[in-house]
Amino acid sequence: MAEEAEGSFSDGDEMSLNVLKNIKEALANLNPQEVRDHVDRPVRLLLYADDEAGYRQMQQFFAPAALSEAKRQEVEGVLLRGANFTGLRETYDLAIYLGKSKQRLNGKPEGFTFDAEHPEHTINEILKRKPELAIPLARHILPFRQPVVDRIIKKISKENALFALATAIPDVIPLLSLPWAVAEFASDTAILTANQIRMAFFLAAASDRPIGYKEQRGEIGSLVLGAFGWRAIARELVGKIPFGGGLVPKAAVAYAATRVVGLSLDRYYRIGHGYSQRERQLVYEQALSRGKTIAGSIMNGLRRSTS
Repeated sequence: MAEEAEGSFSDGDEMSLNVLKNIKEALANLNPQEVRDHVDRPVRLLLYADDEAGYRQMQQFFAPAALSEAKRQEVEGVLLRGANFTGLRETYDLAIYLGKSKQRLNGKPEGFTFDAEHPEHTINEILKRKPELAIPLARHILPFRQPVVDRIIKKISKENALFALATAIPDVIPLLSLPWAVAEFASDTAILTANQIRMAFFLAAASDRPIGYKEQRGEIGSLVLGAFGWRAIARELVGKIPFGGGLVPKAAVAYAATRVVGLSLDRYYRIGHGYSQRERQLVYEQALSRGKTIAGSIMNGLRRSTS
């Protein structure tokens, strides 16, 4: 019995080492410097209004009173009055108009209308039409932050749900757009964890926090350790069985685990600490229920596309 126990421990230990090795290999294609370069680029928004009161209204929304003095000075270099702007067309990112100013300023750059009663509509429209600016805008301008964070968590969670299906349904692989070669899987756990670490980089960037393996070593260490827990849950729920039977739970676990990670990181970056164990369990249960719905929707779509 002692020999069997020792052998069992050795097998488990070897499996854990293999998973860690696979995570390291997956991370070789994940460079936080690319995220830094993307978010550190200068961002300029041109604000157009009919009068001084209009300018103040937009500035108070995009630079709320809660900002620190240092952050406010930074934002002043981002928000520019369009009427005073004399730079070249290529040196600004967005033009935002209040009231009738857009109609009155013939020949001015095409842009977005500021909805004073529902400014969140303006935020959503900008993010919809300019997704490449999402993280830089979130990093520099507070009202963009939470909508961008929510989008990041939703996107990466769905990517991981789709990947969980891809490991059992090879035809799904071309639908993925992860920043590594998914044709040769290291392991489910490695790729899913690497994508969570990628999400951690994005969330730190959007939250105006330091980005990188060293800078986020605490968060990344927790992600690697946590991977073994949800990996065990997924293995208990499913195996590679006939199409659709056990794949929805597998994808739902991947979605839920990733969503909990994202929400916990968001909370940590906002207020300095993540969820308690009880809170984490409640969030996981909610995410798992939502993950089952999303995974089922993906599966139904795959059935239609293959029928």
